[in-house]
Amino acid sequence: MRGTVLVLALLLTAELRIQPVEACVIFYDVFTRVILGSKEPLFDVLAKVNATEGEKAAFQKIQQCFNEGGLKAKIVDTFAMVTSSLIP
Repeated sequence: MRGTVLVLALLLTAELRIQPVEACVIFYDVFTRVILGSKEPLFDVLAKVNATEGEKAAFQKIQQCFNEGGLKAKIVDTFAMVTSSLIP
C-alpha cells in the first residue's frame, strides 16, 4: 500500500503538472477521499484537477484495494502517511 501512496503523489505532481506545494493540498484531499471508500467524493476532487477517465479508473482501483484491506489497512497507511509527512 505504501507504494500506492507514492504512485499517487507522483501522479498528482507529474501528470497533472502542478506545483509541489499545490500538490500537497490536493494529494491529501485525494488520499482522504480514497480512504473514505466512496467514489462520488473521490470523483468530485478529481474533477477539480481535470483528471481523465483513465486516471479516475486508476484511483477507483486504488480505492477498491483500500476497501478490501479493511479498516486496519486504512489506519496503518494513514499513520505511515502522517509520520512520513512530519519527518523532515
